[in-house]
Formats: sequence, structure tokens, C-alpha cells
Amino acid sequence: MLDSGTPLEPAVLITIIGETVLKDRIVKLLKSHNVSGYTISQVQGEGGHGRRLADLSGYNTNIEIKTIVSLEVSDAILDALKQEQGKHALIAFRHNIEAFY
Repeated sequence: MLDSGTPLEPAVLITIIGETVLKDRIVKLLKSHNVSGYTISQVQGEGGHGRRLADLSGYNTNIEIKTIVSLEVSDAILDALKQEQGKHALIAFRHNIEAFY
């Protein structure tokens, strides 16, 4: 249970899953919107773009990036990510959350 002195704020959790080659572009995008932090994980799976095995470093691999932002910032980030749609394996989604950060 949270301490009563720790307020939760409405926020948006963005999850981005895409090819590892997009990492630098996505991080640059996040920083351009003054995102204060993010988490990057190597992931594997299968979807509309085929199977991603994470078999060789940097080849046929995916990353997952998560960050917590405001609704307005999430709109801007998701709009910018749509420009990569069709060029690379990429999916992004968001959840409304409450957080302290």
C-alpha cells in the first residue's frame, strides 16, 4: 500500500516493440519530447512481420521500449512512430495508468 504522502498522477504507459535497428531513432524521438526515462529490453516473438528469434546480435532481433508520459506527449510520440509503419516491424500501444515518477 502506498504511503498517503505519495500522490499518484494520471499518466500514459507507452510500449514500443520493434526491430533493434530502430533503437537509436526511437530513443532520439523520446528525448526530443523530453521523456525523463525509459526501459529497453531484448524480446522475441512472432507476429504479422514473421518470427523474431533474437538469434544473432542485432540481426532479426526486437526490442521493447517502455516509458511513462503525459497523454499529449504520447499522442506526439505515437504519431511520429506511424511514419516508420510499413518500413520496419513495429508496434506501439499505450495504457492509461496512475504513477509516481
